[in-house]
Amino acid sequence: MPLQLAGHVELPAHKGSGGFDHAAVHAATGHVYVAHTANSAIDVFDPAARKHLHSIPGLAAVAGALVSDESQLVFTSNRGENTIGVFAPGAGPDGTKIAVGERPNGLAYDARRRLVLAANVGDPAMPHSYTLSMVDLDARALRSSIEVPGRTRWTVFDADAHVFYVNIMQPSQIVVVDARRPDRVERTMPIPADGAHGLDFDPAARRLFCACDAGVLVTLDAGTGKVLDQGKLSGVPDVVWFNPKRRQLYVAVGDPGVVDVFDTTTMKSLGSVATEKGAHTTAFPPAGDTVIAFLPQTHRAAIYKVL
Repeated sequence: MPLQLAGHVELPAHKGSGGFDHAAVHAATGHVYVAHTANSAIDVFDPAARKHLHSIPGLAAVAGALVSDESQLVFTSNRGENTIGVFAPGAGPDGTKIAVGERPNGLAYDARRRLVLAANVGDPAMPHSYTLSMVDLDARALRSSIEVPGRTRWTVFDADAHVFYVNIMQPSQIVVVDARRPDRVERTMPIPADGAHGLDFDPAARRLFCACDAGVLVTLDAGTGKVLDQGKLSGVPDVVWFNPKRRQLYVAVGDPGVVDVFDTTTMKSLGSVATEKGAHTTAFPPAGDTVIAFLPQTHRAAIYKVL
């Protein structure tokens, strides 16, 4: 097996419906920030000490967390109130909220320009609500809103090319926004499988990894959009993490509850590791030695050692 279970961290019980969503790791401390959607809070824990540290409440239906180690900031997408949260790492942070579009989910950040992209899920009953909100962090205000052709999924930033990549569910595609012209879609990349969902980026090889609801992992050239490979997944995926140290890719699949692992040199499967049914989200510490899966049925974080 490519991953070995090393232990668990008990997290607060769910107060409402839902479970966990996107998570991120603060490199300096190793602390994990996970969106506890059921509690409208961010749970913060130390995976090395196997200890929950504290929770940050008041983030309605929080769907995502993103950490910028360059700017020492944590961002949250608060889907229930159409805002993003911005605060410093640590206990009891004094944060701020900035209004964005309808039901924000995915987050990406250009630290050089202090520009945040919030990918808004939108509402099918609301025309023109599928948008990308471009937030000027210094002004603490929305800079521009870009309409896209369908529901957004996840997003990543490419610092070398100065562009954001954003998955669109249907029509299945990746849209590209240039951070130097953040008021339009620069180009699109069609995805040859339905339901572009999880997304990550290999900056050294200039490749994008796009996990699709059709149960297909698509690898693309980030510059041209050319499809380089297609691989089979265990089911409908969600969160994707690329491990540059081990040249591996981890794809969380909530049903049946596994993490699919791929060798990104060959794009061959290294196997699937059982998590828990419904466990569709993970965190990846930048050291590259562990993968953390969030277990909604038992409200725990499972820590796996990379073998």
